[in-house]
Amino acid sequence: MMLVIPAIDLLNGKCVRLYQGSYTQETVYFDDPVKMAKLWRVQNARTLHIVDLNAAKGANEDTNNRAIIAQICAALDIPIQVGGGIRTVEDIEETLRAGAHRVVIGTAAVKNPELVSEAIRKFSPYRIVVGIDARDGEARIQGWTEGSGVDAIELAIEMEKRGCRRFVYTDISRDGTLQGPNIAAYRTLSQVLKKARITASGGISGYQDLQALTTLHPHVDSVIVGKALYENAFPCQQFWCWHDIDRVNLEQFSTAQRR
Repeated sequence: MMLVIPAIDLLNGKCVRLYQGSYTQETVYFDDPVKMAKLWRVQNARTLHIVDLNAAKGANEDTNNRAIIAQICAALDIPIQVGGGIRTVEDIEETLRAGAHRVVIGTAAVKNPELVSEAIRKFSPYRIVVGIDARDGEARIQGWTEGSGVDAIELAIEMEKRGCRRFVYTDISRDGTLQGPNIAAYRTLSQVLKKARITASGGISGYQDLQALTTLHPHVDSVIVGKALYENAFPCQQFWCWHDIDRVNLEQFSTAQRR
């Protein structure tokens, strides 16, 4: 079964979605990220993927979203995966202390690959994820704003050798477009990895895309969904609480019927 992971991308304290990774093409979907996280939990999310877009670009402590992320972690009863601006062991420790279950290392995996090895040794491969954000096969860095000259597939192979067992692979050209995932890229990555699993990200438009990704199971076993969820693209969402959010008890996290 494919695990669907709602995404919360934070920019200047708000929940946003970027179009193809461009900070100049943002859509603000929600002003209260903690309330948004609780809503996804009420809709039975089993985990959340949170990205600090300010930190990913290199923002300082005054302009990142770490305090909000800590509030989300404290408010929810499910594992939270956090990425964006994690460049050092100290950043990892701070994020884990804030309540995150797993951290995603992106730019630092390209610029300082030894950090991945050190982090996996210290925190285990279950707490460390490598995020690969690719455009035209090249790994991008600094919040997707810069090229790295590093081939995304070669990067994944090296990271797996260093002990990585989970990748979040985002096709930037698909992200925020609702044009469908890059199945070919995920298939290629699946064929070269020996032990690691892949979380797909970018382009999901509806349940048909989830069905397409299941053909790559078990190599691709989870998928991050952002814009499609925010824009109510799944028929099942009509039966949930999106349009009645002000009347929903956001402290009652599971809406599954109790036996």
